[in-house]
Amino acid sequence: MPATVAEINAVIEGLWPLSGVEEWDAPGLLVGDPAAVVQSIHLAVDAVADTVDEALQLGAGLLLVHHPLLLRGVTSVAEDRYKGALISRLIRGGCALVAAHTNADVVETGTSAVIAQELQLLDTHPIVPGTDPDRGLGRVGRLAEPMTLGRLARALADILPPTASGVRVAGDYERPVETIALCGGAGDSLLSNPAVLSADVYVTSDLRHHPASEARENARLFGGPALIDVSHWASEWLWLETAAAELRERLPGVDVTVSELRTDPWDFAIVQ
Repeated sequence: MPATVAEINAVIEGLWPLSGVEEWDAPGLLVGDPAAVVQSIHLAVDAVADTVDEALQLGAGLLLVHHPLLLRGVTSVAEDRYKGALISRLIRGGCALVAAHTNADVVETGTSAVIAQELQLLDTHPIVPGTDPDRGLGRVGRLAEPMTLGRLARALADILPPTASGVRVAGDYERPVETIALCGGAGDSLLSNPAVLSADVYVTSDLRHHPASEARENARLFGGPALIDVSHWASEWLWLETAAAELRERLPGVDVTVSELRTDPWDFAIVQ
């Protein structure tokens, strides 16, 4: 049977508790009437024009996204601004908007855990554990058998949806790797974490020039991981189907769909 926005939001917060939210984050119910009845939920990484249009075309009563639309402070939601325009379209279309962000990163089936599962890593544990040692940011694990850095990068390219930026690697193609540290989304803040430094390779997104260069030089002098940089959107899109399956189990009367639209911001790349 259908459920209200409030009931669905309670399920969402049960799956991805707000106790796991980083202090800078802003997930939760962002748009919508808690008493409104919802017959279908649509999942996407980002609330952008394309995914909002898709949710409305599907007749979804709730759009669940990973990235909060209102993460940064705004002083106006006038419709001559894109956030205001999206919010107005959602309200007029009767579609609520909920975000599960860092609270969905840290759980046992969160964004990083899904990548670790796709790579079939063994003995996984968080890079940064919380009060519950099974929950926390990132994951570290080991491959069943070592492989070259190049083969690992290729495996990630096969697992992740394609993007213009592809998979970028800092390290010797033939370098053998076994212990993998990874963090879905932007993970350069963890570059100096002991669990990352002791891994053979660190897989994450949005690695900027200076942090990546410093990590590479430190690794040459003192040892440290190779780096693999993947699309932020792609690294978190994998989680959507896991999240959808968990919602379907707890909300059997509500239809749950997953967007396959690419909301990675880059359209093409020129290889020199």
